[in-house]
Amino acid sequence: MAITSVVPNYFPAPDQCSGNPLISMVEIVKTFKNAAGEFTALKKVSACFYPGEFVSVVGKSGSGKSTLVNMITGIDHPTSGTVRIGGTYVHNLSENDMSVWRGKNLGIVFQFFQLLPTLTLLENVMLPMYLSGLYAPAEREGRALELLRLVGLDAFAEKLPAAVSGGQQQSAAIARALANDPPILIADEPTGNLDSRTADEVFDLFAALIDQGKSILMVTHDISLAARTMRTLLISDGELINPWVASTLHGLGHSPMLWLTHHLQPRTFPAGEPVHLGDPNAAWVLLVSAGCLEVSGTSGAGDASRITGLGEGSLLTSFDQQAAGLAQISLRAGGTEPLELLVMSGPELSQALADMPALRQFLEERALSSILQWIGAASA
Repeated sequence: MAITSVVPNYFPAPDQCSGNPLISMVEIVKTFKNAAGEFTALKKVSACFYPGEFVSVVGKSGSGKSTLVNMITGIDHPTSGTVRIGGTYVHNLSENDMSVWRGKNLGIVFQFFQLLPTLTLLENVMLPMYLSGLYAPAEREGRALELLRLVGLDAFAEKLPAAVSGGQQQSAAIARALANDPPILIADEPTGNLDSRTADEVFDLFAALIDQGKSILMVTHDISLAARTMRTLLISDGELINPWVASTLHGLGHSPMLWLTHHLQPRTFPAGEPVHLGDPNAAWVLLVSAGCLEVSGTSGAGDASRITGLGEGSLLTSFDQQAAGLAQISLRAGGTEPLELLVMSGPELSQALADMPALRQFLEERALSSILQWIGAASA
């Protein structure tokens, strides 16, 4: 399967996912209480997942990744907010109803496999069919063998989990997750205990399942695997970082990314309309989320030049202007479609650059590394 990277638009407004999402999470808050007080693991998280998507969720340890997927599986309950899968509001179900619903709709793959050690691989894969009552008893063994064949383990069907490798145990766990033919697979760090070669094999298995029409949400710490999924959500301190910020400013620390997520403002400009930044001498940041940003500038010597239009996912900052030696810069919505930007400029950004040296250094170094592109465009 050829998986292409897709960066979605800005986070949906509550209950306003575009199209027909398979999973809709709306303003999920999860607060844990213990003897030390309260800890909020998720802070008004809204996200949508669509049929046939392979989405990864990444973030540092303790960022809220596993808590997020536990909201979807119903293993944990939100303090506030809703999770809708298909037409079902998951947390409105009783525990018994949720167990039945989960058995039919979700396949869950855990980091530590969770195979029952006293059952053979075949029996482990058959177990969900028994528990849910799906498939006639006479069909279950044959179906389990077919699933083990799918993951390359039919020759090990009668082995106990301890008699096979970690990668084989994880493959058996994937076969078990598929036992009831659920439309959605939730995988929480499925490659966390595997070597890189075996992790690649597990990923390839997931990719094949996407080709068969499954939808997969995978929590992972492996950035290289996440980069191969269709879409990646980056979570930090219980909040989702704006996916345009995460994609365009990868390499920047999570804290400044989260700050930009809070402060960049979405703006839309009809085709041909100029983009005004306010004080031309103040710091500014623009991120193109749709359409084309057309840029022209004047050098310190007064020479005017046309700079190539910037498309979706492009970042433009006052540091780029300085690195290109442009005394003035003029921006407008190019092409025929509206231009959508995430914008910040003025004193608050200048103060942030002073308070967050890592953000300033990142933008300065990025501008210097792209100066040849600017010069080439300006002299074309």
